[in-house]
Amino acid sequence: MTNLTQPLLNATVYIVDDDASVREALAWMLRTRRLANESFHSAESFLAALPRHNERDPSCLLLDVRMPQMSGLELFSELLARGLPQTMPVIFLTGHADVPTAVDAVKRGAFDFCEKPFSNNLLVDRIEAALQQSDQAIKRTQEQMGIDKKLAELTEREQSVMRLVMDGLPNKLIADELSISVRTVEVHRARVFEKLGVKSAVELANLIRVKSS
Repeated sequence: MTNLTQPLLNATVYIVDDDASVREALAWMLRTRRLANESFHSAESFLAALPRHNERDPSCLLLDVRMPQMSGLELFSELLARGLPQTMPVIFLTGHADVPTAVDAVKRGAFDFCEKPFSNNLLVDRIEAALQQSDQAIKRTQEQMGIDKKLAELTEREQSVMRLVMDGLPNKLIADELSISVRTVEVHRARVFEKLGVKSAVELANLIRVKSS
């Protein structure tokens, strides 16, 4: 069955394989599926180009397990150390002998692996799933950054009131806890809700839960 999923805007599939014929075949296949891609002949050349990558755009990485000098597994470890595989899922391309190694990499956080020779349709399905995961992870990160920015705009007193509101305390007990008047609590509470864009303690709790997820 043909996959009719529309490609994500600004999404890029990175190909890292020392075999030029494999790179060319993958690039051609991706172009026919309207998937933008960039190819690299080594892990080192990919790392050198990584600063150009826009972390706000969805992406995934097709990575050969065995390569001269820095192997695919070593590159994957480097990406893990940088926290990238959440927003740039890694799909290993592996020969039969490397399947156990690829399975272990999946346990460490790789998105998946495809055994050579692979089915184009199956590989594209996994690539599109990886790009969707990347897109969702980026949106979560941006949402959390937005929440962090809003929280940073709260005064110290507003933060204290917010924490007690989330603990479920009524205004009278918050006033007693902070040695301020109920009216002052009401003012701070209203400002917290306004700055964070919520209308109730339940919405506030949900917002903070998003930040912590």
